[in-house]
Amino acid sequence: MARKEEAYDPALVQQYMDSLYIKDAELERIKASIRENSMPEISVEDSYGKLLSLLVKISGAKKLLEIGALGGYSGLCLLRGLEGEGSLTSLELKQEFADVAHANLKQAGFKGRVEYRIGEALTTLQELENEGRTFDFFFIDADKGNYPNYLEWAIRLANPGAVIVGDNLVMRGRIFKAESTSPSVQAMKRFNEMMAADSRLEGVLLPAYDGLAIARVKTKSND
Repeated sequence: MARKEEAYDPALVQQYMDSLYIKDAELERIKASIRENSMPEISVEDSYGKLLSLLVKISGAKKLLEIGALGGYSGLCLLRGLEGEGSLTSLELKQEFADVAHANLKQAGFKGRVEYRIGEALTTLQELENEGRTFDFFFIDADKGNYPNYLEWAIRLANPGAVIVGDNLVMRGRIFKAESTSPSVQAMKRFNEMMAADSRLEGVLLPAYDGLAIARVKTKSND
């Protein structure tokens, strides 16, 4: 008879994996600046930040777009993945948040590599389309109620084979509350379904931390 394996706590696995890495001084400085400016401490998890850098590097992306800048943590992770030329366009609702993020990225050595657009992201995305802008890599980490809309825009603005990443898939567990009628929860469920099964995409949903979705926009030859 096969021996039954003991169950383990996934949180302990995450803690163990995280403990193997040395803390990144520059990213820790950014997290400290977020606290000092009384901003929400909701940056992407450290391990997922490393994954962002790796995905940008592996994909060869040069033109990056993030929806939700906060204090610049994810922006730095994205920019670190660039090899040679490349830049980040960052959409942020609040000017004060963008100012903190911009200062942090300049201090990290990325002056001139990031452009901030302030205001409602859906309006800015329309402006970018009107300008003929397209991108190789998208990171979505903003208001959850608009995630499906942001995904549609990412697909519209995507260069062939572009990568789309979205954070906070389970919304700290709110996604599992069957009785929830919250528009943001329903929107996130729709986003997850699209990332998993939309015929224009090929991707995966990662369950660790608060969940992360990764998808590649199919080229015509893949359709």
